[in-house]
This record gives sequence, structure tokens and C-alpha cells, in this order.
Amino acid sequence: MAILWAQYARYNRLANEALYAACAQLSGAEYRRDLGAFFGSVHGTLNHLLLGDRIWMARLEGGSHVSTDLDAILFEKFEALRVAREQMDRRIEQFFADLPHGFESRAVHYINNAGLDTEDPLLVVLPHFFNHQTHHRAQVHTLLSQLGYKPPSLDLHRVLRPNPS
Repeated sequence: MAILWAQYARYNRLANEALYAACAQLSGAEYRRDLGAFFGSVHGTLNHLLLGDRIWMARLEGGSHVSTDLDAILFEKFEALRVAREQMDRRIEQFFADLPHGFESRAVHYINNAGLDTEDPLLVVLPHFFNHQTHHRAQVHTLLSQLGYKPPSLDLHRVLRPNPS
């Protein structure tokens, strides 16, 4: 099963690269325009996605992450956010490339953003981790469409093709 998580980590990186390339075409006003998404804008949604990954990776690596508002803006500038995203994607890929035997059978203990002491099995947390990424990339995909841009294909089987077409 570990190979499956490594594949999802690779997909995550490649999908983010495609999405960020599309977002790089936006003007500053378009990038920050509140279009009524849960986190308002492309800017807000991309920041939330990075924040979520930071929180979950800290937990998966055995640490914790300081509780913060889930709509926190980590980076004001797109390029700084993009660099941080690339670093996070490399961290995610490295982590999932070499999972110890039996990793998925464990549980993760953490304090959630509401302050609740929680423990969840990794067989629930890991799908959530990757689903959360896909969910918010889909929101940015929709925002790009609303702004009049052609969003990239983010279908897993297309992104992971050796020769995408």
C-alpha cells in the first residue's frame, strides 16, 4: 500500500506544478479577487492548501503545528507561496517514498484547530490528506474558469501519464 501513497504524493506535486503554472498567468487583481469560494480567492485558497499540508505533515512526522486560523495567509506574494509550495511538495514526496513497514496501521494523535484532543487511524487520515489537496485544487480550477482562463487538466490518470497529452 505504501507505493500507492508515494504515487499520490507524486501526483500532488505534478498537479500543483500545473495549477501554479496556470495561476501565474493571473494579474494581481485576478489572483486576489474574491469570487465567493470558501477561502475567497485563488490567493486565499492556495494559502489554505499549503497551511493544511503543513499541519498534516507535522502530525504525520510525529510533531505538531501551532493552531492557526485555517484562512491564514502564509505568503502575500505569489512567487514566495509558489516556492514554499514546491518545498512542501518535495517534503511530501520524500516522506511517502520511504514509509516504514506497517505505517498505515498506526494512528495519529493530535490537537485539532478547535482544541480537541484527537486520535485518528492513518487509514482514515492519509486518504483525507490527499483528498483535501484535490478538493482545494478543484476550487482553484473553478476560480480560474470563472476568471476566464482555461484551467489545466488535473485528472490523476492524465497527470501521471508518462507522455501527457
